[in-house]
Amino acid sequence: MKNKLIFATNNKNKLIEIRAILNNKMEICGLKEAGIEVEIPEPHDTLEENATEKSRFIYQLTQTDCFSEDTGLEVFALDGKPGVKSARYAGEECNDAANIAKLLKAMENTENRTAQFKTVMSLMMNGEEIQFTGICKGKIATSLKGENGFGYDPVFIPDGSHLHFAEMTMGEKNNFSHRKKATQLLINYLSEKIWPESK
Repeated sequence: MKNKLIFATNNKNKLIEIRAILNNKMEICGLKEAGIEVEIPEPHDTLEENATEKSRFIYQLTQTDCFSEDTGLEVFALDGKPGVKSARYAGEECNDAANIAKLLKAMENTENRTAQFKTVMSLMMNGEEIQFTGICKGKIATSLKGENGFGYDPVFIPDGSHLHFAEMTMGEKNNFSHRKKATQLLINYLSEKIWPESK
């Protein structure tokens, strides 16, 4: 029987991306698939705290092993913003286009366009938490390119590539992805410490 975890998210794009990264190494189900109709609060000032909030909330609700993630885009010229507020950068009811528009406006006269995506994953098993972090360094482009991906992918160019994330296939993106790096650490931990028979 394949090992299974709840992924504490309602974000279908993240669910698709994580499943592609896992490549059948284990089975995950999102909150709706698990029959959990909740919106988990993200009240904290760091990715680490928000990731913990989400995994702990679902573990306490279900008493089932689960994991969560929180991801932010950190732009060095903006003192790390939008950071933990990346998904709500242009306001609580904003969308990806509004967030990108605000970011490009804030960087109109900025020469230093260095940035990084940071993903923090929080795994809750048997009431204990362990975190995994993945970082992808790159820069913010001056214009949008590509139709793939989500979030800030149309304006982010990872170091080592000339393509925007949104121009890449999912496989190409995973050669650089912050989420892939954090997920691989999660897989390694589960394979070595928890589910050694899955190796």
